[in-house]
Amino acid sequence: MTQLPQTARVAIVGAGPAGLYAADILTGLVPGAQIDVLEALPSPFGLIRYGVAPDHPRIKSIVDSLHAILDRGDVRFFGNITVGRDVTLEELRQRYDAVVLATGALRDAAMDIPGVDLPGSFGAADFVAWYDSHPDYPPTWSLDAESVAVIGNGNVALDVVRVLARRPAELAQTDIPAHVLEAFAGSPVRDIHVFGRRGPAAVKFSPLELRELGEVPGVTVVLDDRDFEFDESDHAAIKANGRLRQAVKTMERWRAVQGESGDFDPEGRRVHLHFYWRPERVEGEAAVTGLTLRRTAPDGSGGVVDTAESRTFPVGAVYRAVGYFGSPVEGAPYDQASGVVPNHAGRVFDASGAAVPGLYATGWIKRGPVGLIGSTKSDALETASNIAADLPGLVLAPDREPDSLVRLLHSRSVDVVTWTGWLAVDAAERANGIATGRERAKFGTRQQMCAAAKIRPLSRF
Repeated sequence: MTQLPQTARVAIVGAGPAGLYAADILTGLVPGAQIDVLEALPSPFGLIRYGVAPDHPRIKSIVDSLHAILDRGDVRFFGNITVGRDVTLEELRQRYDAVVLATGALRDAAMDIPGVDLPGSFGAADFVAWYDSHPDYPPTWSLDAESVAVIGNGNVALDVVRVLARRPAELAQTDIPAHVLEAFAGSPVRDIHVFGRRGPAAVKFSPLELRELGEVPGVTVVLDDRDFEFDESDHAAIKANGRLRQAVKTMERWRAVQGESGDFDPEGRRVHLHFYWRPERVEGEAAVTGLTLRRTAPDGSGGVVDTAESRTFPVGAVYRAVGYFGSPVEGAPYDQASGVVPNHAGRVFDASGAAVPGLYATGWIKRGPVGLIGSTKSDALETASNIAADLPGLVLAPDREPDSLVRLLHSRSVDVVTWTGWLAVDAAERANGIATGRERAKFGTRQQMCAAAKIRPLSRF
């Protein structure tokens, strides 16, 4: 444990898993520290609330452990605050000995192909945020295509496919708000084409999520036999990776069923898993009409090379699930190429490579959008440990009044959602859910959430 001559003050920007795990660990490493968590949204929990498919309540159970961290009372929550708008990073550094950036990676990674900006070409991150009722996204979404393409071979792609393929009655049992459910009720989608540049032995799907796709009522998974002609490098990859081995086994089982029956539910939806196809162009003029791809082939070393074969699939929408990308935090160093805050083991450094005293990063803004909850916890431990080690040698913040930030935000008439306010929002959403036979029904706007929070002057915090 770190021993300090006076109470340490730490601000964490971002109330997702990365920020809350760091807060939790710091309470143990630096006893008595005042830790304040600032969040741009009126709600905590980040992508666990706004990035997980609504039909995955088992993953959302992580919220319970995150809730417990904030509910203990030794970590304060300030929601609906944007650093760079409501308070600057420098103003935080004047009030806290250490500031931790845990803002995650919320944007879609870029895909540089012609036609990618056509109406009907969507980033998966935007789509997920919409159906999860993120308050910063418009309430409407165009779901008018009978045939759609999903680019990507990871779990976000599977989430997009599964949600598109589910019938409205199934989604009605989740926490999806009424306006999102209404949009899905009008969806005419029948065929969903999923494309990966490499083969089945290179997918990033988790075995469980892949199996769940085949368990969606009315869905038939369609595969191409020629995609499963594995070479030595494929066999080696499958042998070395248990998760990959399970995923391939699931797809092989689907192939066997497909070969036996070949029948499709005429009222159902088909999910076509295409491998060895590299996107070249989104077709269309006023809107998406198709997706042209180049056939690839294994290069014998785990990679692929282009072939002469190309094909245009007629689709009315394209969803790009090719990864997330971090956004800059105003006033903090930022690497435009990688989408992260430059750092060494969580210690932020500037363009010259020098450490910025008292500034840290954790989570996806630190390492990029890779890894699951286990990685996030170990990442938070590394950053928190370095903060604890550094605190005795840091120049302490000049403004040490415990409610200095409260006074500043109050003077700017910022509508801050405190933990008490969030509990009121949580209770209201649960009540809305009970009224419709569900556990929860989310609010869809900031105004609704702030109204439910019954925001009071911050001086009463």
